[in-house]
Amino acid sequence: MLHTDGRAGIDAALVRRLIAAQFPQWADLPVTPVEVEGWDNRTYRLGDELTVRLPTGAGYAPAVEKEHRWLPVLAPALPVPIPESLAMGKPGEGYPFNWSVRRWLDGETATPERIADLSAFAVSVAEFVLALQRVDPTGGPVAGAHSFYRGTPPAHYDDATRRAIDALGGRVDGRRCTEVWEAALAATWDGQPVWFHADLAHGNLLVRDGRLAAVIDFGTSAVGDPACELVIAYTMFTGESRAAFRDTVGHDDGAWARARGWALWKALIVLADTTDPEVASVNLRVIDEVLADHAAFSARRSSGAARTG
Repeated sequence: MLHTDGRAGIDAALVRRLIAAQFPQWADLPVTPVEVEGWDNRTYRLGDELTVRLPTGAGYAPAVEKEHRWLPVLAPALPVPIPESLAMGKPGEGYPFNWSVRRWLDGETATPERIADLSAFAVSVAEFVLALQRVDPTGGPVAGAHSFYRGTPPAHYDDATRRAIDALGGRVDGRRCTEVWEAALAATWDGQPVWFHADLAHGNLLVRDGRLAAVIDFGTSAVGDPACELVIAYTMFTGESRAAFRDTVGHDDGAWARARGWALWKALIVLADTTDPEVASVNLRVIDEVLADHAAFSARRSSGAARTG
């Protein structure tokens, strides 16, 4: 569904003015809104081969310079294409933030009906995660406000998570949610910082011919604890596909405990804030998946302790 042009004060006319003023070599190319875009940025097609991407608020603006600097460093090491930032625009024409011109990436949003084999797809995503983690993190952007604190301890969101549990009352199992959250807080991280994308979700994964074709939107990428990268195990994968992802990507029990915490935090705060039944259903499912996975992990740990006791 096409977004209404003009969201966040950004429309095609503004984009045309910015291009004409700062990149006149592209001024004759048509500007049209894309059919599917995220909330953090507005995206426009610029001709057939380019896009223009503009942050919708101050909190998203730091991503422009970060991506322009680091995407060329990451791209050669990754198994599928990622966005290529060709130019970085400056504030102008009444628009207050940096913005970017990028090369268009072919592919469709990764929805279940477009994926040929979900378990094979999960392996491809895991291989992407591992390849990204192998990139030298020296000098990379340390996790913090620009990554919305993904890559830092989940304790940053402790108050918000507990408030959401309280606010949701009987809609969720508050005791079990608190248990999962406290397990995430207790699983402290002392590993070496690595690169992570931080927002691996179906909307940022493109498919072509049923397979992973590209990964987009590195706006929350950073260097730090990669546990937040594992959230897709609960938001997109289940059963065999989750097992395939977990077996390929690895990581220790502590990372998975923090991953469950990250998935739970986001699902709880969205659920507490939404009035949309479809959004609520999606996030209730994620919460159920996280609680079930935590219960299964706890049972395995108890069984192992009993055998060795």
